[in-house]
Amino acid sequence: MVPRDIESLCIDKGMRMTGQRRVIARVLSQSEDHPDVEELYRRATKVDANISIATVYRTVRLLEEAGILERHDFRDGRSRYEQATERHHDHLINLETGEVIEFRSEEIEKLQAEIARRYGFKLVDHRLELYGVPLKEGEKKSSR
Repeated sequence: MVPRDIESLCIDKGMRMTGQRRVIARVLSQSEDHPDVEELYRRATKVDANISIATVYRTVRLLEEAGILERHDFRDGRSRYEQATERHHDHLINLETGEVIEFRSEEIEKLQAEIARRYGFKLVDHRLELYGVPLKEGEKKSSR
C-alpha cells in the first residue's frame, strides 16, 4: 500500500490546516529520509520563510499524536521522523554517516514471532533497529 500524502491524512482526521501546517505536511510527504525537526525547519523555510521552529515542533508533535508520524531515536541524540505506514519495516543505521536504510525480512519477522511464542506471548508490535558500520575492504560481504 502506497502511503497517502500527509496533508490528506490530516484533513481526514479533521485537523485544522493552516498554510504553514500545509507546507510542513508537504515537506514531510516529500522526504525520502528520516529528518529531524531542525532539518524539517530548514526545508520548510525554503518554501515559506515565515515558518518558525516552534511551529515545526508543534506541528510534528500534533502529527505524532494523531498517529500520522512515527518518531525514532537512532542514537544520534535527535528525534527523527517518518510517516506512519501500515506496512511494517525495520531500520539499519550507519553509525558513521547516520544514513538510515529501511528493510523488510520475512525470516526476521517469523523468528521474532517464534521467540514471542516460545516465551508465551503473541507478538502484537515490535521495532527492530540494527546499528552498524560499513564493511572495510577485504571483509566478507554476503548477497542481499
